[in-house]
Amino acid sequence: MNCLRFVPVLILGAGAVMAQTPATPKPDNSTPQAPPEIKSFDASAMDKTADPCTDFYQYACGSWVKNNPIPSDQVRWARSFSQLQERNRYLLWQELDAAAKDPKTPLQKQYGGFYAACMDTATVEKKGLTPIEPAWKEIAGLTEASQLPTLLGRLENHGTPDGFFEFGVSQDQKDSSQQIAEIYQGGLSLPDRDYYIVDSPRFKAIRAQYVAHVTKMFTLAGDAPEQAAKEAAAVMEIETAMAQAAISRTELRQPENRYHIYAVADFQKLAPGFDWNTYFTVIGIGHFDTLNVATPNFFKALDGLIKSEPLESWKSYLRWHALHGQARYLPKAFFDENFDFFSKTLAGQQEPEARWKQCSSLTDGALGEAVGQDWVKQNFPPAAKDSMDKLVAALEKSLGDDIKTLPWMSDDTKKAAEEKLAMFRNKIGYPEKWRDYSSVKVDPTDLIGNVHNSSVYERNYQYAKLGKPVDEKEWGMTPPTVNAYYNPSFNDINFPAGILQPPFFDFKIDPAVNFGGIGVVIGHEMTHGFDDQGAKFDGKGNLRQWQTDADLKAFKERTECVASEYSGFEAVPAKGDTPALNLNGHLTLGENTADNGGLRIAYMALLDTLAAQGKTIDDKIDGYTEAQRYFIGFAQVWCQNQTEQLARQLVLVDPHSPGKWRVNGSVENFDEFGKAFGCTKGQPMFPVNSCRVW
Repeated sequence: MNCLRFVPVLILGAGAVMAQTPATPKPDNSTPQAPPEIKSFDASAMDKTADPCTDFYQYACGSWVKNNPIPSDQVRWARSFSQLQERNRYLLWQELDAAAKDPKTPLQKQYGGFYAACMDTATVEKKGLTPIEPAWKEIAGLTEASQLPTLLGRLENHGTPDGFFEFGVSQDQKDSSQQIAEIYQGGLSLPDRDYYIVDSPRFKAIRAQYVAHVTKMFTLAGDAPEQAAKEAAAVMEIETAMAQAAISRTELRQPENRYHIYAVADFQKLAPGFDWNTYFTVIGIGHFDTLNVATPNFFKALDGLIKSEPLESWKSYLRWHALHGQARYLPKAFFDENFDFFSKTLAGQQEPEARWKQCSSLTDGALGEAVGQDWVKQNFPPAAKDSMDKLVAALEKSLGDDIKTLPWMSDDTKKAAEEKLAMFRNKIGYPEKWRDYSSVKVDPTDLIGNVHNSSVYERNYQYAKLGKPVDEKEWGMTPPTVNAYYNPSFNDINFPAGILQPPFFDFKIDPAVNFGGIGVVIGHEMTHGFDDQGAKFDGKGNLRQWQTDADLKAFKERTECVASEYSGFEAVPAKGDTPALNLNGHLTLGENTADNGGLRIAYMALLDTLAAQGKTIDDKIDGYTEAQRYFIGFAQVWCQNQTEQLARQLVLVDPHSPGKWRVNGSVENFDEFGKAFGCTKGQPMFPVNSCRVW
């Protein structure tokens, strides 16, 4: 509850797949093996029997998709993202394992101890449920609903998950120089509100399985079967009511739908059954007079729910969230039951990841900038940073040229867009200033204690921002992360060192493949500044309309073209009695717009680069023109396989399209692709009418 889950950050995607379906760690004493190198351009991945003008994804990725089934410990396997993530995690493991065995510095002692505690499964088994018993004891002492604010605050002060809602500190959307308190809907265990409220055979079956899972977890914890079933029913009833009150992900994509400034006194009137001042006092956040209530209707409904639900039901709900939120750190019986439902049933994962993988990821998440300091020394030399600076500059010029030539935009709006682009902040590789984690207590024999301490540190780190100047140099991803993002309130683009590796970024490859890889990634993040969400923020990161009314109308017509187009793409085919699912073009609109824009401006930057080298787009390497290598390099970033269960889940929760449509949807909207492969106008990848925003 102390860290906001929904923030207006626009992410490249396809890195860490499933925050909501954690894989259960398992004991693994084998020595991890170094993953193979990943080629930036791989002709063996292609299906040359396919027609690139009919299905370019199949042409560029078909053989790879056929020959690379999903590993049993994964739910999605991608040629670039997944394999690079495995490589980075292996390199991270080497660092963590060495630090756990023989730390050389205080920093290594800290993150090495955290990793060691995670790997110590014998101690985890020995402790059993002891680490969560203090929280359960406090919950058991609840005698009336008026005590809930104090109880929730006390649980959070110890790092115990409790559901209910999300509270934290973030930038004011209309004054990006200010950091304000913000509260947001929450309280659900299943991946999305639709899982609770959609009346279909599939969701009904999942709901029944979820109740059975909660019952089993309470039974494992020592409750009698009848009592466990009663508690599970109470949890389901409360979470269903919260889901009914929640706003959909598609609606929340629009910043104006999540911005409602309330005086604290008025917020108390909105939800009078919960003493908010008591809660704010107990958690120890500084004084504030106003806050952003992102989802007012949720809190109005929550107030009624607090009054109508029996106290015993709330105890069951709180016990469940304390148990569920820490299941990954408990003995094997709880690990396995958690995995069976959340990973296997919901996402189709066949077996847990190795323990070393889980512990490496957990340590990176908890102490990322501590671990990252040593990781970048080994894996991101200064020359790579310098080269990336030049690539970003080339893409900025390309986007600026694109803005100048847009046929639908007036001069006034072009000027405003150019001003916003000029104000972009570029963050490459790692922070200029590292976080100080020295206050985080780490005990190499206490996994849950370390997780609690890390959670409280992160919460207090965020709370300390209240009323303070915004730190424009702060990062939202750790250095080894294989991803990138744009933050509209900062108006910055961020590229962790983890993604600035082959196959995305390779010194040894020709420019066409580099621009098709990391170049499109850069262009993607830049375009986010001008997609249907990013375009609502000005260069200073403030939510305001900077386009003229006429240009805004033209902009919406073009984004609606993209939304309609992608809504026609089938994301999951029908299977038996289970119907096919199409993409939600409005949920994925921002990412699709960024994919389309990124592909276009990276291509323009490639043309400039080749011209400066005395080359042309028609020059050939290994039988392919530079233009063809550019598009193939782009497509091969998105070669992937994923489970059907995950695919159905992501249609509801993921703003990114699956790999096939990130490729085909983008190239069919860019005529230069059709020209590069000699397509005939009217073929699927070279349509007569296409969508273009930027």
